[in-house]
Amino acid sequence: MEETRPLLFISDLHLSPAIPNTVAAFERFIARTANEAGAVYILGDLFEYWIGDDMLATPFAQKVAATLRSLAQRGIALYLMQGNRDFLLGRRFAEAAGGTLLPDPFVLEAFGRKIVLAHGDAMCTADVGYQRFRRISHSRAGRCFFLSWPLRWRLGLAERMRNRSHTTWTSERMAIADVTADAVAGLFRSSGTVAMIHGHTHLPATHRQIVDGTPTERWVIPDWDLDHGKPRGGYLKLDSHGIERLPLD
Repeated sequence: MEETRPLLFISDLHLSPAIPNTVAAFERFIARTANEAGAVYILGDLFEYWIGDDMLATPFAQKVAATLRSLAQRGIALYLMQGNRDFLLGRRFAEAAGGTLLPDPFVLEAFGRKIVLAHGDAMCTADVGYQRFRRISHSRAGRCFFLSWPLRWRLGLAERMRNRSHTTWTSERMAIADVTADAVAGLFRSSGTVAMIHGHTHLPATHRQIVDGTPTERWVIPDWDLDHGKPRGGYLKLDSHGIERLPLD
């Protein structure tokens, strides 16, 4: 049956016990805002880091999974995509959360439109060092290698990556870490779409670009942080009227 209820898109919440206000906003979003939805799509970086589905043994991960599972209990579908911080998010977590794990990228067909969904990091091709790491970490061999490490080693790697990100996020670094026009155009071509939704960059906006003579639109989902400085966050809604960017309640 064709979906008539809106679809909601969030990403880059970076949830952890260290950001209780953001966690509370996430819980309100799932409990209240999502009630109108036919499905919720989380396009990566739900967690600050996720080093393997054995993290489901932790109380915090169990709490997040239970919060998400309430969607299925209300007849609302949940779709999850891995991000750069939680690239080891797997089927065990998806099942615990009552959701479905999506490939990156994924072409969504809804409300008479085809829209390519992505986390966004694969399009940051100017960051050569990160792309090298991404190719390794997203390969089957790379995943098996990381998951074979003892838990404390994986925790150490996650903390080093987290600290590197926090200490080098300058204006110069943001320019390198943003998506490139060529990579965006390449994804439009390969997916056969003219609309895109992604996260990752923490630069929410709507971009319009001509690709092979055809107008395209690219929607960047806001990241969330209600614990440091000026609160920020938001989500995208897709329905029969189109795509809309909305603030958190």
